[in-house]
Amino acid sequence: MKAGRYPLLDVFRGLERTPPFRKYPGDDREVLRTAKETWVHLNDGPGWMYVAPRRTPREVRAAGFRMVETPDDAIVVSHQYLKKGPSLDVYLDLIHEFLHILQRRQGRELWPARLPYADRPTEVEAYSFSVVEARRLGVPDAYLRKYLRVPWISAREFRHLLQNVGVDPSN
Repeated sequence: MKAGRYPLLDVFRGLERTPPFRKYPGDDREVLRTAKETWVHLNDGPGWMYVAPRRTPREVRAAGFRMVETPDDAIVVSHQYLKKGPSLDVYLDLIHEFLHILQRRQGRELWPARLPYADRPTEVEAYSFSVVEARRLGVPDAYLRKYLRVPWISAREFRHLLQNVGVDPSN
C-alpha cells in the first residue's frame, strides 16, 4: 500500500477475528462498528504507530514533534514500520492503539497533561491489554521489556511502567 488514508480493516485484514478483538471492553457489535469507522493514515516518514489526536498535545508540541491531527478516529502508522518492523511488535501496537480509539470513544482523555506517561490509566490499560495477548502467544518478559521500551520516558519511568503492566523489570 502507498502512503495515504485507508479503512483500518483494509490495512489490517482479519483484525476482527483475532482473540484480543473479542476481548475489547464494550458491546461486540459496537467494537466492530468502531473498527469499520476507524482509519489508518500510512505515512512515509519514520516512526511507529499512534492514535491521531484532534489537536496535538501541548507536551508533544513542546518536544518539537508534529502529529497527524484529525477529527476522525485514525491510527497513524509509519509505512516503514509496517513493512520492516517486527510483525509481533506491529500486532501488539495495533491492538494497543485500537484500544485507545475505544477509550476515546468512551470520552476518556488519552493525553492527560498532569499525569506521567507510566501512570496514565489509558496507557496502563492499553499496554496491559497487549501484554496479556503477548503472554497468550508465549512471549517472555525479556522480549516484553524490549518491546515496551519507548524513547520518550526515562529509565526510572520505564521501570515504573513495567511494574504497572505486570512485566518483571529485572534484566
